Amino acid sequence: MLRVHSKLYSHPTCMPVRRTASKKHADITEGALPAEELKQEFPPIALPIQPPFPPMEAKAVAELPEGENWAYEPKWDGFRCLAFRKGDEVLLQSKAGQPLGRYFPDLVAAIGKLPAKQFVLDGEIVILREGHLSFDDLLLRIHPAESRIRKLSKETPASYLVFDLLVDERGKSLVELPLSERREKLEELFGGFKTHASKKRLSVAPELKGAPDVSDGAPQIRLSPSVREFSTARQWLTELAASGFDGVVAKQLDCTYASGERSAMRKIKRIRTADCVVGGFRYASKGGEVGSLLLGLYDENGLLNHVGFSSSFATQERKKLKAILKPYMGGSGFTGHAPGGPSRWSTERSGEWERLEPKLVCEVRYDHFSGGRFRHGTKFLRWRPDKNPKSCTYEQLANDGGVADLESILAA
Repeated sequence: MLRVHSKLYSHPTCMPVRRTASKKHADITEGALPAEELKQEFPPIALPIQPPFPPMEAKAVAELPEGENWAYEPKWDGFRCLAFRKGDEVLLQSKAGQPLGRYFPDLVAAIGKLPAKQFVLDGEIVILREGHLSFDDLLLRIHPAESRIRKLSKETPASYLVFDLLVDERGKSLVELPLSERREKLEELFGGFKTHASKKRLSVAPELKGAPDVSDGAPQIRLSPSVREFSTARQWLTELAASGFDGVVAKQLDCTYASGERSAMRKIKRIRTADCVVGGFRYASKGGEVGSLLLGLYDENGLLNHVGFSSSFATQERKKLKAILKPYMGGSGFTGHAPGGPSRWSTERSGEWERLEPKLVCEVRYDHFSGGRFRHGTKFLRWRPDKNPKSCTYEQLANDGGVADLESILAA
């Protein structure tokens, strides 16, 4: 029987969220908790790589590199995840080193049905809804009630898109091999999966009908495509926006697995986004609600610098924000450059601002970053409970100065 360690994966106390079928956007409360509240100890597993194991990361660039030594992959809009399996034991680890198995029992079961009995995979957890990737549905999984998670796993089952192999089915570590060899072994592994695959197709994801269901009728475990053609990568950037596609990643074929480093990967996004620490907030000029979130990034000395703000909230969201931020009020705030007074042109924000403990991470969209800050206000996109605040550094930023068929990219 597959072991999930439900006691070890008990959810910490957090604000429950509700989901309604009629809403168009995620509720501002969904995913509004710090990464440390999800972080718990992993049970031991008899593999050469033990969780938490820092995954390889990508450096943001303004243009994709081109050449024979680069491979290109889709950048999926989901949760980065390392999957560890040894016999009946399956562990899922987030990018920030958190256990994810409790929130994705459907994937734990699917991975446990694969014919290979031991391996470590690197990939992305996504949820597909009507042919598109839905990050909102991923955030709904971060919920304190196990019954709710089980219900969601049936309503909106997750998929795991795999792009790297760190330990093979014989239990041998591959992290010192170049990507070209790791990718070859990963494709061989998936070739074995397909020979054991169920002939059934998942009715919940008809847009993926072209690929075999390697998890024997459970939510899909898929091989994420990798190509050498620069023209294909460029095409992905321009034609796949409507599917929830997040961008393109370029990986050096001759590099080993650079755990926790940004040296062997480059990424370019369709839109410019950044993960920022919420170091404080300003009150609105009227009503006593939250007017704007004050955003920070860590520098090379470990100091949190104020780099901009986000005030793109509806009236009802501002009221909910106060309850979200209240537990963190009175914290250290920004340890580097701190916010000054409001702009003399501002009419919506007061000059006062509240310091917060730097625990919450949010993703924002921006148009330009220079001089150490966002040049204009940013657009709040979502909370990122899967990101460690310390990972929110300047390194993630690039050097600034149509309807797509998702099946076509998975079949590349």
